[in-house]
Amino acid sequence: MKMLEAGVTAPKGFQASGVAAGIKPSSTKKDCALVVSDRPAAVAGMFTTNVMKAPPVVWNAGVCANGTARAVFINSGNANAATGKRGLRDAQATADALAVALDAPAEQICVCSTGVIGVPLPMERILDGVAGCVAALSPEGHGDAARAIMTTDTVPKERACEVELSTGTIRIGAMAKGSGMICPNMATMIAIITTDASIEAPVLAEVLRGTVENSFNCISVDNDMSTSDTVLCFANGAAELPAITRGTQDFDAFQHALDAICLDLAKMLVNDGEGATKLVEIAVSGARNNVEAKTLARAVGLSQLCKTAFFGEDPNWGRIVCAAGYAGVPFEPDRVALWLDEVQLVAEGIPTDYGEADAAAVMQQSEFTIRLEVGDGPGYAVFWTSDLSHDYVKINADYRT
Repeated sequence: MKMLEAGVTAPKGFQASGVAAGIKPSSTKKDCALVVSDRPAAVAGMFTTNVMKAPPVVWNAGVCANGTARAVFINSGNANAATGKRGLRDAQATADALAVALDAPAEQICVCSTGVIGVPLPMERILDGVAGCVAALSPEGHGDAARAIMTTDTVPKERACEVELSTGTIRIGAMAKGSGMICPNMATMIAIITTDASIEAPVLAEVLRGTVENSFNCISVDNDMSTSDTVLCFANGAAELPAITRGTQDFDAFQHALDAICLDLAKMLVNDGEGATKLVEIAVSGARNNVEAKTLARAVGLSQLCKTAFFGEDPNWGRIVCAAGYAGVPFEPDRVALWLDEVQLVAEGIPTDYGEADAAAVMQQSEFTIRLEVGDGPGYAVFWTSDLSHDYVKINADYRT
């Protein structure tokens, strides 16, 4: 696998754009993005498990059920969530407008919205954004698209790679947005993935589920799940290679590459978390199985007390083992061991004679790893979280203004 300096237009047959349509009247930033395949593509998606699903999520689930798509339009600044039947009509009207412009069925157009909840879409501006995006489509438009989907993000998030299969070379490109309302139980942000590989929609969905479980489902910023969380993957077959099928080396190579791209993006989301100053990796080993290991790691990653200690650069290991202890996973306390990078703080369930200054020095880094061992079982999992800072409160105290 070779990493590329590119995004969603790295694979053959994809164009993208991003324009400013004034979705937030006080802003002149790009706020509408479009990604288009030059041919019908297999599509798979994963969506929020929040009961208050935004209408675009409902629309996109229908597109993915059909298994074929041509494009996805994303607006930022307005989530089109908690907008009732009007919200669904507006989502469909957006798809209808793109269908006419792209000469494609509306049922093959995905739409995503991200931003403030409970405000109807300004449809005149949305339709201006649709027209502007169609006019600006370009094979070089990935950067504009990645910037247009940002809300409280401080940097665009893109990745792309080239993969050698047994029959030739394919590419994968991706972009994501997310900075707040990041908590696992699907994908917890918006991510668009493209590939010129040929792969049928049910197989693509299988690969995507595995990828999300080990990337976007292993991160947290603030323990809040959005109403609009969406991951969409489009495979248009433009590389003109035989279809990737289950149980082959090519399937494994594709899965590995997609995992790597999405894990990079997931860590970028945490690193750009609202007010975040730390990216903390939590690696748990010795559990009875991987599911229990992930539960333990997640408990530490979601703990507000742990996250504030990360911000304060306080090696308060008691908070970490406490969070593991209430995770609902049985383990023997006297088997617990804990490290901050290479500094061991706990052995056999009690503190070691570690140097407080050494432990604090680890936490003063912008990135560090917590290693928690709870026994000698085969279970292992990794979870990524951020710290919780003063700035997070400031950002979210007046988000709507």
